[in-house]
Amino acid sequence: MASIAPISRVVVGGVDTHKDLHVAAVVDTGDRVLGTESFSTTRAGYRALLAWMRTFGDVRRIGVEGTGSYGAGLLRHLQHAGIEVVEVDRPDRSDRRRRGKDDTIDAENAAHAALSGRRVITPKTRDGMVESLRVLRIARTTAVKSRRVALQMLRAQIISAPEELRDQLRNLTRMQLTRTIAAWRPDVTAFRDPVAATRIALKSLARRYLELHDEIADLDDLIEPLVRELAPSLLDAAGFGVENTAQLLISCGDNPSRLGSEARFAKLCGVAPLPASSGLHQRHRLNRGGDRRANSALHLAVVTRIRIDARTQKYLARRTTEGKSKLEIIRCLKRFVAREAYYLIKKDADPRRSAT
Repeated sequence: MASIAPISRVVVGGVDTHKDLHVAAVVDTGDRVLGTESFSTTRAGYRALLAWMRTFGDVRRIGVEGTGSYGAGLLRHLQHAGIEVVEVDRPDRSDRRRRGKDDTIDAENAAHAALSGRRVITPKTRDGMVESLRVLRIARTTAVKSRRVALQMLRAQIISAPEELRDQLRNLTRMQLTRTIAAWRPDVTAFRDPVAATRIALKSLARRYLELHDEIADLDDLIEPLVRELAPSLLDAAGFGVENTAQLLISCGDNPSRLGSEARFAKLCGVAPLPASSGLHQRHRLNRGGDRRANSALHLAVVTRIRIDARTQKYLARRTTEGKSKLEIIRCLKRFVAREAYYLIKKDADPRRSAT
């Protein structure tokens, strides 16, 4: 009689991610820790991590902390290998106080969470056009902040500049000011003189501002076509432009189906009220969690609709007569707009849009 091959046991993994080293743990279906090990954050390290986990059995799921930062490379490797990956939230605070904290404990907690399905979410795939949009917007956001700082420093330097320079620049507009100063040709050999040194410093700041201005324009030329291709229906909706549409796309990721429902999307954006009832008092409180940048994007859409959309204006007037404050009405509208945005993003979602 032919021998029967042994059945491989099912195991679940957990990984605590870091910049240079990932710590992994494996548990069986009885939630018993089978082993822990550390691996480098390289492609060879990712292959070794997965091979090590498979020595314990059939790896069904791996919980990874920080899939959007230190764990991004590992996430891509595991997804390419066909492994189900879940993102693990930070460990329970009471458990951390009881057991303490180190990388091994965090990896074990990630494995326990992945097995139980508690404090886990489906991570963004980070392999398509939305990921391209995200990295371009990071570059744009930092350029906008740097441009603002350069302008603030330029104006501050002018306030304390010698009178002969202030008189030349006092009544110029922002672009006139930066272009005029950028065109100066100060004598750099006279840097010991305060007037000449001020001219050199002002020119440096003005040129920095203009270079960042051009950089932002170049990035806008790349970002806008991406947004129009990814979410044409949402862009056509009242109150939505390139900026807030891009932010909602980034919050959803390349796989918006991971959210499951519009209620989850609303909770992600921090616009779903949380129950806060006790005894005979039944009430809800404001949700101050979620993705605050997505919340800001919805707020911008609502404020724009209040200004230009007749239906929203009628709703505002009706709720005002009912005794609601404008802030309370805006919170209600943000929930409605979140529902509309979710279905429009879902409508435009195309599995073939992945860059791979």
